[in-house]
Amino acid sequence: MPINWVALIVFVLLFGFITVLGFAAVRWRRGNLDLLHEWGLAGSRFGTIITWFLLGGDLYTAYTFIAVPALMFGVGALGFFAVPYTIMVYPFVFVVFPRLWSVARTHGYITAADFVRGRYGNRWLALAVAITGMVATMPYIALQLVGIQVVIAALGIESLGLGGDLPLIIAFIVLAAFTYTSGLRAPAAIAIVKDILIWITVIVAIVVIPIELGGYGKIFAAVPPAKLLLASPEGNTLGNYSAYATLAFGSALALFLYPHSVTGVLSASNRRAISRNAAFLPAYSFLLALIALLGFMAIAVGVDKMAEYAPLFKQYGPNFAVPALVLAMFPSWFAGVAFAAIAIGALVPAAIMSIAASNLWTRNIYREFIRPDCTALQESKMAKIVSLIIKFGALVFILGLPLQYAIQLQLLGGVWIIQTLPAVIGGLYTRWFHDRALVLGWLAGIVVGTAMAASQSFRPIYPLQIAGWTVPTYAAFGSLILNVIVVIALTPIFNAIHAGRGADETQAEHYV
Repeated sequence: MPINWVALIVFVLLFGFITVLGFAAVRWRRGNLDLLHEWGLAGSRFGTIITWFLLGGDLYTAYTFIAVPALMFGVGALGFFAVPYTIMVYPFVFVVFPRLWSVARTHGYITAADFVRGRYGNRWLALAVAITGMVATMPYIALQLVGIQVVIAALGIESLGLGGDLPLIIAFIVLAAFTYTSGLRAPAAIAIVKDILIWITVIVAIVVIPIELGGYGKIFAAVPPAKLLLASPEGNTLGNYSAYATLAFGSALALFLYPHSVTGVLSASNRRAISRNAAFLPAYSFLLALIALLGFMAIAVGVDKMAEYAPLFKQYGPNFAVPALVLAMFPSWFAGVAFAAIAIGALVPAAIMSIAASNLWTRNIYREFIRPDCTALQESKMAKIVSLIIKFGALVFILGLPLQYAIQLQLLGGVWIIQTLPAVIGGLYTRWFHDRALVLGWLAGIVVGTAMAASQSFRPIYPLQIAGWTVPTYAAFGSLILNVIVVIALTPIFNAIHAGRGADETQAEHYV
């Protein structure tokens, strides 16, 4: 496919603008960036509006804009689970996360593992939470780079060899540089531009494409019936029904446990900013529903049957559906805007993820186990250096592994991160759980969840057998149930044998 020079120029100009903005953000709401709290949480100064943009940019990533319509394009209605799960998550956020913000502000916690360490007085449990967060985040960062790879290929730049890797390496260097200098302020500022571009792109797409194709009726008529609805269960199985339900519910429970989600929450200036955002963020769920429909539009246009896109579909599969749709339906200058929106949508979450993971390393591993006497300056320098290492690791990860492996490992991220729910979310409401039981429950969930996913070639759905019925279940959800059972069963046993508990440094009034 030849280089689309008009789209490429627009793309480069917009990318250059956000690069300048990322470096300029160091002067925004000035703080001492030699302090980890200022660099990693922007001093917790963000109000309702900035938090809305930050969390939107944090949670709705480039891979979301590529993968959700790709799933609709490839498998149909099952891919729509992403919409109800983002609707379910916000009441959960409204109720739970102002409590985490309050106790974190009182004690200076920067990570979820900080809270677990303070609540249970068990540094090994905190270590488990920290390692889980870091490991679950790494392939997530890598997949943001996949989003950039896809749009670079759509611009007509050679996608194989050094020629294909060089633009990705340049994007990585830009990301690393402004994250190092500006900390969380950079992705927060860029998130505003990213969201404006995404909203413009999606609104134009859902208005113009149906007009060009003759309306939504013709779009849905072009979609094979098997992709429009979930197949009804047959025999002793719940089929796609249980798969859909557990994917949605499990994903909702896992989303805000990711370190980058916690970082976004803790950067807010007050509890009310979090509560308001839990009410306002469903606007993104509406946007996501529109984005999902792009997959059906791509089917109606028949982008996978167009000869000029065949090599890229062979390389990227359904992930190329949205870029191909944009190229087929819009002039080159608008394609440049859309592709810039996707690429910027990769940089924002990748920056926040690397900051969140470096916070975990610095606070809960380096300071806890390696240099407990480190100064505030040493702590912040360590976080900045580790954020570079993490991004470099993600770059090597995506350049060195076949794409399918990166995607498979990312699916495990949800299985792993959800195992921290009993310690983190449970700890916000009760101290009844014994910290040793939480460690063993976490271990059981990690081992069994990973085994469930591995047995299905790392696909997320596991055919659970219950009383002669086959219940296809999201591996994260099924393993979480085991985790909770282990914790509830072992806590009375540890209490009965008078196993020592760590000290709780929090008090009831710290949560409100």
